[in-house]
Amino acid sequence: MALFDGIKRQLRSVIEWDNPSADILLSKWTENGDEIKNASKLIVGPGQGCIFVYEGKVQAVIEEEGLIDLETANIPFWTTIKKFMQFFESEHKVGIYFYKQSKVLDQKWGTTSSIKYDDPKYKFPVGLKAYGNYSYRIYDPRDFFVNIVGSHTDFYIDDFRSVMSTRIIHPISDYLAESKFSYAEIDANREEIAQGISIKLSMAFRKLGFDITDFRIEGTDFDEETLKRINRIADLTAEAQAAQAVGLDYAKVQQLEALREAARNEGGGAGIGMGMGAGIGLGQNMAQTMTEQNTNQAQPNDAIAKLTQLKNMFESKLITEQEYSAKKKAILDQM
Repeated sequence: MALFDGIKRQLRSVIEWDNPSADILLSKWTENGDEIKNASKLIVGPGQGCIFVYEGKVQAVIEEEGLIDLETANIPFWTTIKKFMQFFESEHKVGIYFYKQSKVLDQKWGTTSSIKYDDPKYKFPVGLKAYGNYSYRIYDPRDFFVNIVGSHTDFYIDDFRSVMSTRIIHPISDYLAESKFSYAEIDANREEIAQGISIKLSMAFRKLGFDITDFRIEGTDFDEETLKRINRIADLTAEAQAAQAVGLDYAKVQQLEALREAARNEGGGAGIGMGMGAGIGLGQNMAQTMTEQNTNQAQPNDAIAKLTQLKNMFESKLITEQEYSAKKKAILDQM
């Protein structure tokens, strides 16, 4: 019985990827000592593909699902292999790798370190952190095997996630540098940014045999140094708007702030004297500003009064039409 079983194993073998784990992308077929027996049949299931490797080189890729009789199938690679075998046994083993053709959905990504670029509007360095999700599939099995798998017998989704994490920062940095989005515009343009980054990622990963799809940005954040700069800009903007609301020049507000700091200085009389002297100067500047504002406001009011009086004189026939027109023009010219 044992002898018959041994002969039976030599005569027939079914090669298939039966019930692959959900977290695996590629696995090497290892039954029967990696030998392809006489009358072997290959079963390629739905969403699967098969890679034939001989002496370290990819010789054939089967992407169509179905049952293939390797003894009679018209596969050029299979014909070549049979020349090296005696009764389907050879010291030259054939590597058969099954891989997942179906799309891997909703994978999480996140930057392992801050993405550095210069803000195009405010001209300061930005450190951006981001995260989101994406989907992908094996696009070119040959490139995938040569560039990624190598000597591994199995390749998992977690293995690809590690590859993604190490290679994602450079395309994102390039796109942000080219797109000219300021830090304040990042969240409002997430979809456009994600689409642009997806194009760059697809170009990079197709060289590795993958196709990246459905790339999305779910959230962003900035590093500590960038947040300090952003908060400073927000404070300065608020101060400038407040100064404009009360009719003051922002430079004068900054001067007032400097004087307040000098007054808080614990340097004794010198600090107090400096604060008083500078305060007087600032008071004079503010008084002058208020006077100028009152003067500027008074000028239109005086002109209106003069024009009203002039019109009354003309309607009372105290002056001629020519005199009215000439005087009116002179008043308007002074405004």
